[in-house]
Amino acid sequence: MSGAGPVPHHGGVLHDGGGEESRGPRTTRQWVILAVAAVVLAALCLVAGRWQWNRAESRNAEIDLVNANWSAPVVPVDEILPGPGSVVPDDEVWQRVELTGEYATDATVLLRNRPVGGRGGYHVLVPFEARLADGQEVVIVVDRGFVPLGSDGSAPDTVPAPPSGEVTVVTSLRADEPPSDRGAPPGQVQAISTAQVLAAGPQGAAWAQGRTVGAYGALRAEDPAPATALAPLPKPDTDPGSHLSYAFQWGIFAIGAIGGYVLLWRRERGALRGETVSAGDLLLASGEAADGAGVRARKAPRDRRPTAEDEEDALIEAQLR
Repeated sequence: MSGAGPVPHHGGVLHDGGGEESRGPRTTRQWVILAVAAVVLAALCLVAGRWQWNRAESRNAEIDLVNANWSAPVVPVDEILPGPGSVVPDDEVWQRVELTGEYATDATVLLRNRPVGGRGGYHVLVPFEARLADGQEVVIVVDRGFVPLGSDGSAPDTVPAPPSGEVTVVTSLRADEPPSDRGAPPGQVQAISTAQVLAAGPQGAAWAQGRTVGAYGALRAEDPAPATALAPLPKPDTDPGSHLSYAFQWGIFAIGAIGGYVLLWRRERGALRGETVSAGDLLLASGEAADGAGVRARKAPRDRRPTAEDEEDALIEAQLR
């Protein structure tokens, strides 16, 4: 054998006489490591896909609830909130209810950091003293609508007043939001939590003690109408988002991780099976592969038979493909 031909080296690396190195067949340990990595990667992709799937299911449930309740017939508020301390049931969120009573205008509070239609501004929150059919009275915070930022950005320039005296309002019921731990200027809040809204008013929350409920209302209509109307609140968003498509994408990534490992294994096993073909076939295959990749290949001249060195080179190159 000529000294210029490739010589097997310990560890599966083949050295050729010109000083170049190429990787030989992978060891069992390397295949096990690759298999574990592929399985772990696929598992992580499946976990991410399942998370996105759950988010899609949750979002679809929210959309179904909005579609069912947003345009449902108006019902008296005491059918859902029968008295002080009541909490709106999950399946009644967005249900339209009618309340009759008076606004506690002096207890008006502004909700910060809730843009509408891309515009910065404030929601106007006014407690409403509603009388129930059985004579009880409950205090429900009503989100009357939106006012834009004022000239200095710290508050609205004006806040239109609600109708005075007895008013009949229609609102969509919403569950109280969790209290916010972020600070806010006097008369403003960061969340529509009944306790925080009442506490932020000039008189505090004592005047409504024992009459509150665990819900608030998003205004739909007022009778009589106010002298100056606020910008109405938009219909809740029913866009399902991209969660479902992301779930499928993560599934494809998981399949790709396993499929990539299988493809790599089959390619290397196929290259090793090339040992059973003739030296001439190996020379032809290696020459075509090198030409297709733009790499210089060792090929025997057409006017002579392959030498022992040519045959050995072709055999090893076929194993590495």
